[in-house]
Amino acid sequence: MPAFDPARYKTTTTDQWQAAAAAWYGWGAVIDTWLGEATDVMLDLAQVGPGSTVLDVAAGAGGQSIAAARRVGPTGRVLATDIAPNLLAYADHAARTAGLAAFVATRVMDGENLEVEPGHFDAVVSRVGLIYFPDQAGALTGMRRALRPGGRVAAVTYSTPEANRFFSVPVSVIRTRTQLPPPAPGQPGPFSLGTVEALEEALHGAGFTDVQVRRVPSPLHLPSAADCVLFERESFGALHQMLAGLDTQAREETWAQITEELSAFDGPDGFVGPCEMLVVGAGNPG
Repeated sequence: MPAFDPARYKTTTTDQWQAAAAAWYGWGAVIDTWLGEATDVMLDLAQVGPGSTVLDVAAGAGGQSIAAARRVGPTGRVLATDIAPNLLAYADHAARTAGLAAFVATRVMDGENLEVEPGHFDAVVSRVGLIYFPDQAGALTGMRRALRPGGRVAAVTYSTPEANRFFSVPVSVIRTRTQLPPPAPGQPGPFSLGTVEALEEALHGAGFTDVQVRRVPSPLHLPSAADCVLFERESFGALHQMLAGLDTQAREETWAQITEELSAFDGPDGFVGPCEMLVVGAGNPG
């Protein structure tokens, strides 16, 4: 297997999110329900409140940016950043639709190279974004640099593959069919910060203090396993990267196997996909 190429990975990730932006925005109601509790915990740990200035890193279509803006109110501000311009166009639209455009700005920006005023923000947040950065240590150092002394960072990550079968089942099926090896230590991916110990080490390593981690059960509720697969096919760029080496027929066969295996989570209440998020918060000592 060729060595992991961070620059190529980042280019591919940008291209895939550019293509998936409309779908991610279209699934927004499902995403905000699924990740609603974890988002609230993230904003609590970041101490986002009236008047806060908030930097949202890897903001996507802006669901959590909108949640933050509702908290900061007219005296606060939220800057939503992402590497994919198409996603931020939807974040802009979401802010206007919610009547919060005066409080939410967007800016295309690489989360590993935060070109913002040092020491400006009260809080930095990232919902399911940090795990996909090739240089997580560098990204966290940049987040700390953006914070004022005493400011707070908070992020949402997946926990272990075993606790997130709605996602790890597709990953496992694809790895088997494509003969991909397990990710190397330090390589980005959905479970790259999946333990309390990994999060604590990462945050302490970037100079943060008062590191707190919360487990948040976040089952994904959909009508059926087929709906889960549709959601993942349309919106989960990580899976498409893994499938890139297969031809069209092989990809369809892979998705069919994923649907069959995920049907184990279909029941009388529809599809309930096992999912557990970890939410970490920490302080910038200055």
